[in-house]
Amino acid sequence: MSEDKAIWPPVDPVATGLKGRCPRCGEGRLFSSFLTVAKQCGVCKLDYSFADAGDGPAVFVILIIGFVVVGLALWMEVSLAPPLWLHFLLWIPLTFVLSVGSLRLIKGVLIALQYRNSAAEGRLDRSQ
Repeated sequence: MSEDKAIWPPVDPVATGLKGRCPRCGEGRLFSSFLTVAKQCGVCKLDYSFADAGDGPAVFVILIIGFVVVGLALWMEVSLAPPLWLHFLLWIPLTFVLSVGSLRLIKGVLIALQYRNSAAEGRLDRSQ
């Protein structure tokens, strides 16, 4: 990432990540399949070997979707008091669909932000 000397117009990392596009040029595809990051950009040839979102996308999905689904389930229980089977019928599929749907979006945004901020693995400077 640091050897990048080309001048590219700045792209919005959030919009680029949500679209699944290259964090440098905003045009090439970031993913080769649903969650697999491609080897490089097809347009600007940016090497995606720097891209390591780790467990970040899964953590954000758990926190965001969990908050939404649990909040809605509690509201429904207090307001309507439905039977337990209705809770299972509603919230398990909704949780699955929202989680799978948002995982790629959040992973794209985190990789784009990683590129924009030149984030890398932490290193200790032992020369002192």
